[in-house]
Amino acid sequence: MDISITPSLLHGDVTPPPSKSVAHRLIIAAALAKGRSVISSVYYSKDIIATIDAMRALGASIECDGSTVTIDGITEPPAKAEIDCNESGSTLRFLIPVACALGVETTFIGRGRLPERPITPYLEELPKHGIEFDYSGTMPFTVRGKLTGGEFKIAGDISSQFITGLLLALPLIEGGSRVTLTTKLESRPYVDITRDCLAKFGCDIAEDENGWSVNGTCLSPCECAVEADFSQAAFFCAANALGSNVNINGLNVNSFQGDKKIVEICEKIVYNKRNGLDTAFEADCSDIPDLVPILAVLGSLCSGTTRITGAARLRIKECDRLAAMAESLNAVGGNVTELPDGLVIEGRDSLRGGEVPDFNDHRIPMAMAIASTRCTEPVIIRGAQCVAKSYPDFFEVFEGLGGVYDKI
Repeated sequence: MDISITPSLLHGDVTPPPSKSVAHRLIIAAALAKGRSVISSVYYSKDIIATIDAMRALGASIECDGSTVTIDGITEPPAKAEIDCNESGSTLRFLIPVACALGVETTFIGRGRLPERPITPYLEELPKHGIEFDYSGTMPFTVRGKLTGGEFKIAGDISSQFITGLLLALPLIEGGSRVTLTTKLESRPYVDITRDCLAKFGCDIAEDENGWSVNGTCLSPCECAVEADFSQAAFFCAANALGSNVNINGLNVNSFQGDKKIVEICEKIVYNKRNGLDTAFEADCSDIPDLVPILAVLGSLCSGTTRITGAARLRIKECDRLAAMAESLNAVGGNVTELPDGLVIEGRDSLRGGEVPDFNDHRIPMAMAIASTRCTEPVIIRGAQCVAKSYPDFFEVFEGLGGVYDKI
C-alpha cells in the first residue's frame, strides 16, 4: 500500500495498542505454566500472531476470543516442531532456549531480514548445555537436544532478547541456573519486563550486579492484562510536542517499559519551547532503541543540534534503522548525519515533504507519518502496509485523529 499524506496536525483521543513486548512474554509464560491462564487486552500484530502460533506448535492449547487469549499450558511437548517466526526477532530469540528446555527438536523459519539477524550468544553457550545446532548462518535451522542447567555466560550488548529467552526457559530446568553478563547490559528495561511478567506466574528471579539466578520451578497459571504500549504511544507524544493536540489514554506510569522515557523527552521539548530555549536534545538510546525513529523526527523539528547515540544495534533490526531514518528525513528536507552508533540532526522549523520507502520496517512509516504533520508538502510513503508487524490499524487511527492520506 502506497499512500500520500497531506500535512495536517492531529487532534482527538487515542488509546495506544497493548504492549507487544509484554504480550510476547505473557503468552510464552502462560504456555509454560501448568494449567489455564487468561490474558486480556491482546493486540494481534503479525509478531504476536507468530508467537501464539509458535506456542501452539510446542504443545500449548490457545483460544483467541476477541482480545482475550485463553491458554492451557503445555503438558506433553511434541517430539518435533516447526516454528515460523515470520519477521519477529522476539519470537525467534525467546523461543530457541524454550524449545530446547522442552526437549523439542525444532526447526525455525523466518523471512525478511530475520534470517540475517545474529543468534551468536546461543550458538556459543547452548552447545555447552546439551544442545546441537544444525545452522549454516541463515534460516531455516534446527535445534536438537534437551537443555541442561548451570551457568550461561551472555554478552549484554548484542540484544537483551537473548537474556529474556534464557530467563523464560530456565524455570523449566530442575535445580538452579544462572545467567552471567560478560559485557555491560543494554536495553535493561526489557529484562525488567521479563522478570515482572514471570513474577505474575510465580517465578521470582534474583538479580545481582553480574546477572540473574533462576531456580527451577513450576510456573503457576494466572489471569492478567497486557498494558498499553509506550513505544506506540511515542508517535502521538511526539506529535503533541510538534504542535498536535492528542489526548493519550491508558498508559501505566509505573510501567517497566523503558520507552516511557518519551514522555519526559517531549515534556522537556515543550517546556524549552515555551521558555524560548533551544528544543534540541541529547539521547543515549542504549536502553530505548525502539524510540530512535520517532526521536529522529523530533530532532529534525527542534531548534538546535540533536544527538542520538548508543544505537549501533539498530543497524541489524528489520532494516538499518539509522541509515533508513537519515535517508528518509533528508529526503523530506531534513539535515541528518549518521554516526556509527547514532545520528546528528540539525533542526528545521518545518520539513518540505517528499517520497520515502518503507524499508520493510514498521517503525519507519509511522515515524514519517508524524513527520508529515510539520511538512509543507505531501509525504508519499511506499509500502506503508508494513506497519502491520506491530500496529496494523495505525493509519486508521491516524486518520481518525485528523490525518489526511490517500492510497495511490
